[in-house]
Amino acid sequence: MSTRTRALDAVVFGVDVQSGDIRGDAPSYALVRYATDGDEERLERDVVSHRKLRRLIADEQPAIVATDNMYELAADKDQLIHFLGSLPADTKLVQVTGDERPESLSRVAKRHGIPYAKEPMREAEAAARLAAHNVGYEVSAFTDTTEVKVSRGRSTGKGGWSADRYTRRIHGSVKRRARKVESALEDAGLEYDREVREAYGGFANAVFTVEGRPQDIPVSNERSGDVRIEIERERRDGIEFKPLVKRRDHVVVGIDPGTTTAVAIVSLEGDVLDVWSSRTNTTADVIEWIVERGRPVVIAADVTPMPETVEKIRRSFDAARWTPERDIPIDEKQHRTREHPYDDDHQRDALAAALYAVDDHADQFERIASKLPPGVDRGEVIARVVAGGETVETVLADLEGDDDGEAEESTHEPRELTQEERRIKDLERQVERLEEHVETLEGRIEERDETIEDLEAELAVEKRGERRQIRKEREVKRLERKADRLEDERDEARDTVADLERKVERMKALWKLDHSNFADVSEKQAGLVPVKVVEKFTKGAIRAANEDYGIAEGDVVWVKDASGAGRSTAKLLADFEPRVILKDGGLSDIATAILFEREIPMGPAADVAMQEVDELAVARESDVEDVIDDWRERALERERDQKVQLVDQLISEHRAGDNEV
Repeated sequence: MSTRTRALDAVVFGVDVQSGDIRGDAPSYALVRYATDGDEERLERDVVSHRKLRRLIADEQPAIVATDNMYELAADKDQLIHFLGSLPADTKLVQVTGDERPESLSRVAKRHGIPYAKEPMREAEAAARLAAHNVGYEVSAFTDTTEVKVSRGRSTGKGGWSADRYTRRIHGSVKRRARKVESALEDAGLEYDREVREAYGGFANAVFTVEGRPQDIPVSNERSGDVRIEIERERRDGIEFKPLVKRRDHVVVGIDPGTTTAVAIVSLEGDVLDVWSSRTNTTADVIEWIVERGRPVVIAADVTPMPETVEKIRRSFDAARWTPERDIPIDEKQHRTREHPYDDDHQRDALAAALYAVDDHADQFERIASKLPPGVDRGEVIARVVAGGETVETVLADLEGDDDGEAEESTHEPRELTQEERRIKDLERQVERLEEHVETLEGRIEERDETIEDLEAELAVEKRGERRQIRKEREVKRLERKADRLEDERDEARDTVADLERKVERMKALWKLDHSNFADVSEKQAGLVPVKVVEKFTKGAIRAANEDYGIAEGDVVWVKDASGAGRSTAKLLADFEPRVILKDGGLSDIATAILFEREIPMGPAADVAMQEVDELAVARESDVEDVIDDWRERALERERDQKVQLVDQLISEHRAGDNEV
């Protein structure tokens, strides 16, 4: 019975030790490159060193590296894990002879109809062909969880002002790069957890635990300038073996043909493994679907005789035929399948046929199993007895012959055993019986271990569900925080817009006042002049007024509190060259002197009738002119006084000089 699924289109490397030993001298390997192009096979043979083998794997990135013993490529578990970690992302290491308890390569090759010879290059070819036919177990030491670490690419050095700025820059770069990585993970739809260690100016590092393999993550190892990105897959506690196909157990298959074809897969113990139906698939599709889920021992139908389509599928597997003595009534099919789920009547009929076939063969299966010694594949023997018509003894002898066939046969004549040799034989048989008993006990322990593993798997599923829920809640909280932040930014923007709108209105009012002849300005505004208001005679107040509505040459400026003005403050306001300064309160002598020197008119605000409009004001033009005229008179008087004082000073100095003479 063939167990072939489909050949891979990609390249498969078959590897076997040619000479040497990985634990001692540098070994050489027989390497076979195997690929298919349609129906044509391509084989390339070579002998390479261990170093060259790894270089070829890295360069050519085959889909599978196949071997009959994984420890031919690594001396121990640690080296094997290192070897697995060095493989390209899409390359698998496959042990074609099984998992923790491998069979001999000769037996596996014979079972699957693969050419075999006990010679390294032929063994490498057999391994490649078996792996290409989906035979074997993938060897894995890593989970599908990957850690992405964003950290500093340089040392921050020691203290000092320059070092603080340097450190802040590095931590800021790490923070920005971490945000880009997080954005890339979100865009890729990957689930992740993030742990951040904050530092001065940003992040010291950020670690993302991503549910995905490195090739699924849109980030790569990188070291550029201030930032370093490291990607590392999470290691398992040990080595794990995963079959290349979903299921290859011996099974019983029920088929209901017609416009809608239904198929049911049931184990030899009567457990329902899978049920499927389709209206569009061909017979070839049905056969491929069955191949992916098991090796049929019996193929059954719910009617008699067996329909031609079902018979054709049965012959393709060389499986035994089962049909009922009469067509099974619907009520009996419903009763037999009542404890198993199905989607339609076609699936029910196929499932009923498979279950009735298991019921009919149950006693035969048990009798065969009772005759088998420990360690023999029960399904293989049942298949050859039920489907192939062989006896249990013949099958067992053939299987034992597989193991012994590789050893050279002895040609010497048997002799009579001595008493000591007979005693040794008796003890050896006793040891064998005890070993069989130990194997039975170990089998029970394995069953219990499997039960424990199943319970642990269920617990792991529950924990994963809880972790997903926690991640979901974290994501909700993150989005809520983001929404709150955006709302705050929106409110701040609205406040800014309102302030700007008020400022625009004030500027419009000023413009209208400056352009009193504009068509939409009321006649009542004729004879008015805008006044720029400064709260205090300080630099800060002057600059604030200039930023809010601008102070230009020729403006009328009203200083509400003129106290505290100094030399620099008076110079700052005088630099704007206002038309006149109206003040409330006393002005210092030094400020007064500077404004007189700069010929900036000033006068009391009380002499001018003003009306405030928000932060601005308007005044009568006539009042402003009166203040300017008053200042000019004071300026003339001040100038005359200064001249008189100067003359008096000169006379005093002259008299003082005469007295000294």
